[in-house]
Amino acid sequence: MIPVQGYKGAKVAVLGLGRSGLSAAKALREGGAEPAVWDDNADARARAEAEGFTPKDLSKQGAFEGIAALITSPGIPHLYPAPNPIIAAAQEAGVPVDNDISLFFQSFATRDWDSFDQMPKVVAITGSNGKSTTSALIHHILESVNRPTQLAGNIGRGVLDLDPAIDGEVIVLELSSYQTELARNLTPDVAVFTNLTPDHLDRHAGFGGYFAAKRRLFAEGGPDRAVIGVDEPEGRYLAGQLSSNAADDRVVRISSGTKLTGPGWAVFAKKGFLAETRKGKQIASIDLRCIAGLPGAHNHQNACAAYAACRTLGLAPRVIEQAFHSFKGLPHRSQLVAEKDGICFVNDSKATNVDAAAKALSAFKNIRWICGGLEKEGGLDGLKPALGDVKKAYVIGREAAGFALQLGNTPHEVCTTMANAVALAASEAEKGETVLLAPAAASFDQYDSFEKRGDDFIAEVEKLLRPQIS
Repeated sequence: MIPVQGYKGAKVAVLGLGRSGLSAAKALREGGAEPAVWDDNADARARAEAEGFTPKDLSKQGAFEGIAALITSPGIPHLYPAPNPIIAAAQEAGVPVDNDISLFFQSFATRDWDSFDQMPKVVAITGSNGKSTTSALIHHILESVNRPTQLAGNIGRGVLDLDPAIDGEVIVLELSSYQTELARNLTPDVAVFTNLTPDHLDRHAGFGGYFAAKRRLFAEGGPDRAVIGVDEPEGRYLAGQLSSNAADDRVVRISSGTKLTGPGWAVFAKKGFLAETRKGKQIASIDLRCIAGLPGAHNHQNACAAYAACRTLGLAPRVIEQAFHSFKGLPHRSQLVAEKDGICFVNDSKATNVDAAAKALSAFKNIRWICGGLEKEGGLDGLKPALGDVKKAYVIGREAAGFALQLGNTPHEVCTTMANAVALAASEAEKGETVLLAPAAASFDQYDSFEKRGDDFIAEVEKLLRPQIS
């Protein structure tokens, strides 16, 4: 655990006692603060009590008297679509509102570092899609070269649950817009921006607010190096803002599908090949087509981001390439679940929005597509260019009929449940086809999380294939 610095002897309120909130309360206590914890959920309060905390109802009048700061969990809105009443009360009382990510950056460096030969570093990754795979891939590459490293944030452990850094260690953090929008301290050594597509628009009051939340990772602390996906206008704008001139190699531009030119530092993937250029000359190339853990153009973009970040840390191209081949991918992200009689079953339950689903669809041919769920703002129009390889769609979710109406001329069938969809898709699939779960929607109409949805898909596939395996 990383003890929080700067609040010794002070009373600090903690709102939300899930993974990050309870971790923050413990780290505050470890650093000498007096946490006043609260969660509307009784079970969460009970878990806090089991850890030795006495919950304090922060909704009561005068609850913020004598409170130095309020630390809130990322899922609790502080501004849009409307502030949580407790956060609003803190703001009215003039109490600073912060989160665990900020506490991490505030507390990460210690006097122990004075004896280190190589200072620890933080690589922070944000973006709409691919940040989990990119983060895990960077962590995997570092592990493969025996570089001390830990993975946390929106993936793996809570940031304050990390062990204090050791000599030369690299901390890899996946950060969502919910985490970056509020943190008062954001000072990574290397910051990565994968891409930007519409998501969480209600939380950020529109696309501009969403981009502004992501941009804070680069604007607040000024990373030594920035790896920027430039396939969207926002990425190109951000790269331009961070560069002093076209040859400024503090910014590494990355792309999937576009050859990048110019005097700067660039990494791009085109037709399955990754290329690195500097000062207008190619200095490395990797064939990504045969790397099983990184299928499709969207994963090639992830490979570019991870490659670029590791290059800024001094790793050699061939070392990174070797690590690519041993990367197994992440659960629920283009995960090959099974293959039987020439039919592949792939779980991409993490494709919770239209753009992520389109990228998943573009990675495969002859697709039996399982889709549907809690539809996000904007509809399915962005999917239409990616439906050419869909043989048939099998729609799940409570609003499956409404979802299916938007599929136009794409053959489809309303299945409602995962069990029905998997059974029907498997029965109709032929050799050379892929049964792909890529919902293009959130899971909360039927499941607690996209992980639960993916696990259900895996269970149904295994149930279906089990008699044939014996």
